[in-house]
Amino acid sequence: MTRLPLYAAATAALFFSSAFAQAQEYPVDTVTLVTHSSPGGGSDVFLRELSRHLSPYLGANVIVENVSGGSGASAMARLATAPADGSIFYATTPTFIYTSLLSDPQYKYTDLEPLVNFFIDPEVIYTAANSQFQSLEDVIQYARDGRGQWGAANPASLERQALEQLKAAAGVNAAVVTHEGGGDLMINVLNGTLQIGVGEVQEIQSQLEAGELRLLATFSGERLDAFPDLPTVAESGYDVVVRKFRGLAGPKGLPDDVIAAWEKATQAVLADEQYKASYEAGNLRAEFIPHDEYATFIEQFGSETAGFLKETGIIE
Repeated sequence: MTRLPLYAAATAALFFSSAFAQAQEYPVDTVTLVTHSSPGGGSDVFLRELSRHLSPYLGANVIVENVSGGSGASAMARLATAPADGSIFYATTPTFIYTSLLSDPQYKYTDLEPLVNFFIDPEVIYTAANSQFQSLEDVIQYARDGRGQWGAANPASLERQALEQLKAAAGVNAAVVTHEGGGDLMINVLNGTLQIGVGEVQEIQSQLEAGELRLLATFSGERLDAFPDLPTVAESGYDVVVRKFRGLAGPKGLPDDVIAAWEKATQAVLADEQYKASYEAGNLRAEFIPHDEYATFIEQFGSETAGFLKETGIIE
């Protein structure tokens, strides 16, 4: 039988001991990350790329599950009735707040517990590369002539509200056509049914690189590092800025050790050089918000959104 040298045996023992300790840091073997987004949509892309890098830092296997229906209502129900043992979480974006406020789902965002935030995801306005529209102003002028058809991914979404705000700021009455996912929306922009769509850079990255889509503006407060020549909507003359967050929420009553594990793993994975290269290429901006602060952030975002919807007469 081959014998390991003493130092090699000690090193191997240390390795297996460390691996065992890391695996024991998290209370379950497999974590499911749920999204209401269809495959290829923004949250689906975010979770699948995150899952490729997260497991070593969390100490658990990470899988992604798509639960479509009701613009997030079905996914929220899936989470609200799940055990609060750290085994399942939901990808939070403004959509789960809009769905809760614009409809009457059985379970709402207030029935979930915000966990942590990962990113701020800039929203961009895009058109087909072969379209006649070279600027946002071209689109606005087309809408002034009564021919505007604009697209957003979900009926209850930040994208939809961003376009409604743009309509109000520009004084036009373009029709906002909603879809269940970003993939269907993009198809209708590419085939010319819609003049513009709104989404995240990462979900249209392939089409941008292939020269099939063209960016017209960003709803961010400042220009994007990867597209320094792309104007903001505000720079284009329309005072509309939106902020899309990407984080996670779980069932109510998450244990302290689960929360602590996620806060540690989130900061570690955001600093991982391979993952950083990936998310920065998709124009995601890392913005870690720990559990307690994220709960306050979500509460404030929900309150401000409700105020906007009431002021505009969308809800009573």
